[in-house]
Amino acid sequence: MAPEVAAVTGGGGSDFPARLTAQVVVCSLIAAFGGLMFGYDIGISGGVTGMDEFLLRFFPGVYEKKHHTKENNYCKFDDQLLQLFTSSLYLAAVVCSWLASFSCNKFGRKRTMQMASVFFLVGVGLNAAAQNLGMLIAGRLCLGAGVGFGNQAVPVFISEISPAKYRGGLNICFQLMITIGILVANVVNFFTSKLHDGWRYSLGGAGFPAIFLGLGSLIIVETPTSLIERGHKEQGLRSLQRIRGVGAEEVKKEYDEIVRATAAQAEHPHPFRNLLTKKSSFPQLFVATIFQVFQQFTGINVVMFYAPVLFQTMGLGSDASLLSSVVMGTVNVLSTLVAVFAVDRFGRRVLLMQAAVQMVMTQVAMGVLLATHLGTTNVMAKGYAYLMLALICLYVMAFAWSWGPLGWLIASEVFPAETRTAGFFVAVSTNMVCTFIIAQSFLSMLCTMRAASFFFFAGWIVVMGSFATFLLPETKGIPIEEMTDKVWKKHWFWRRFYDRPNPTPAA
Repeated sequence: MAPEVAAVTGGGGSDFPARLTAQVVVCSLIAAFGGLMFGYDIGISGGVTGMDEFLLRFFPGVYEKKHHTKENNYCKFDDQLLQLFTSSLYLAAVVCSWLASFSCNKFGRKRTMQMASVFFLVGVGLNAAAQNLGMLIAGRLCLGAGVGFGNQAVPVFISEISPAKYRGGLNICFQLMITIGILVANVVNFFTSKLHDGWRYSLGGAGFPAIFLGLGSLIIVETPTSLIERGHKEQGLRSLQRIRGVGAEEVKKEYDEIVRATAAQAEHPHPFRNLLTKKSSFPQLFVATIFQVFQQFTGINVVMFYAPVLFQTMGLGSDASLLSSVVMGTVNVLSTLVAVFAVDRFGRRVLLMQAAVQMVMTQVAMGVLLATHLGTTNVMAKGYAYLMLALICLYVMAFAWSWGPLGWLIASEVFPAETRTAGFFVAVSTNMVCTFIIAQSFLSMLCTMRAASFFFFAGWIVVMGSFATFLLPETKGIPIEEMTDKVWKKHWFWRRFYDRPNPTPAA
């Protein structure tokens, strides 16, 4: 077999072309800019909420507590409205990911991404020009709508255009862009914190990736699956030829498999009803949704949202806190690159299990360090504060090559065509709900539980590692339309949810 046209063997003896074409790479990277927007929104909020001018304008009570020398270290930033500034984005994302699931079916993945860019731009304008708290929150809600539409469409888009052999690495481009967005936001915050009304520049900077996503989405192809399921079979065939870089004969088997899968989908016109009522839908639904709960209850967004706040709590100054966030963001990006190259080589489960061990150890160490060296009013010694930064980097490193990117990848690849957009909506909305809970409660949790907060998340990671070990099937290299037959029906536990044919009597 020629090296430039490798093949992925599917069920029933199907050989699907698996050449990694420039068209697939470019489309995946442009689509992944939705992740860059999401990451920028995650990273920008933590730095902005630590800027004095921002707090003085919108949260004067927090500003007073921040500069009150006798204030409890763990409670300086405990304010429900301040937490709402961060968490409101995810509340809007829950609602809009539901709308986006219908948009993906009716208008396609490409058009849904274009809608995401419009919402992002409106939100950026409102935030950068905000004159009061209401305008600020309205902007965050529009950004949340963009997140909902983008997070619903982008991973499914990438999974559907990618050859099975490269699906994992390409899909992780979405998470890679999230980490790059977080890093860019941290760098922007570091410089804008020195400017008058620098928070406006920080929030307005989100406009650049939003414009790129909007313009880029005009030139990418629609996925063959989306075109075929909406009745555009000829366009679907041409799209498949274009992204595979071969002729009609070479893609015939893959095209026929997509047509078969979408025909099966047409026989089930109510994807949400099928998802929630069919016994055979439960394994994918459970795994995709529980993974989102686990991803957020690693405590990662505690670090990503509030890293500058945490570092200031430990006694580092504002500049040192923002610079520490840049270091952490750089580790995040580089470690996600590890996942891009490792996920299709070693598989999903190995990365998840290894990372769970590393994350438990670092969470426990962080909890011990805070409990023993940071009281309610003292300042942690600089040496211990930098040790805390090193532990956070080790923790972020493990998350970045495992539970972060694989949460989106696994949820986008496990569902059959007839429930894919509905199932992915449930996964995305679960992620957003859990993110909202963490964002809205952590500063209060830190005030109440103090260092025990980190032991709380460590306990969750133990449960997650057990889940990956015993209940998560391996999906590496399996064509997306053949996942049910080759993964779920053969798994030791999940196969019980499928009707099995009567065994052939022994001769």
